[in-house]
Amino acid sequence: MKWSQFFTSSVGKKIIMALSGLFLVAFLVVHAGLNACIWANDDGKMFNKAAHWMGSNWVPRVLEIGLFVFFLLHIIQGLVLEVQNRTRRGKAYAVNLGNRASKWYSRAMGVLGALILIFLAFHLIDFWIPSRFGGLQEVQYTNDPVIYHNLYGEMAYKFTNLPWLGIIYFVGVVALFWHLMHGVESAFRTLGVTNHRYINILKWFGWIFAIVICLTFLMMPVSFYLGWLQ
Repeated sequence: MKWSQFFTSSVGKKIIMALSGLFLVAFLVVHAGLNACIWANDDGKMFNKAAHWMGSNWVPRVLEIGLFVFFLLHIIQGLVLEVQNRTRRGKAYAVNLGNRASKWYSRAMGVLGALILIFLAFHLIDFWIPSRFGGLQEVQYTNDPVIYHNLYGEMAYKFTNLPWLGIIYFVGVVALFWHLMHGVESAFRTLGVTNHRYINILKWFGWIFAIVICLTFLMMPVSFYLGWLQ
């Protein structure tokens, strides 16, 4: 099979979805770890320094380009597979098996992906674009010559004064939770993990990973809005 045929075949598309999805899972780990710095209780110093390093060091900047490429691949292949699956199904089944055939969130991956995409657009506009291209206030710390973008202050302001933004984040993170619930296990299945014991382990890993990652993201706007962080 030629490479061009692999990328356009059904199996090839699923493998690309799986590999890009696992890359994005790794990104979520890094992103959640970075965001966890807001709870250092140091007025955002650790978080702003970590965000500055991510934005100024060439290694994460190169990986950032790869991240956007994988995002696009994941989104495009996901849309293509969703359309193909709906086309193959044709008419609805005479008997709706519901969760007996598959979990609702595995059947709603297209909708969940669309909600995550909307959430991502708001996230990029609110935080990533200003941090990369200007528009944020700057802050300097004692005995440190570096001037940092005050991304922590921007988060504090928006999550405290714009409750509608917190609602958008809530919906986006909930959609991400259910997307991960199916996506992590599905990615490994696509890559050839079929042993029943390993599948059960992956199910538990998917649950725990989705809960930890999504709680971390969800508690960010909650912590600011409720005044736990200043």
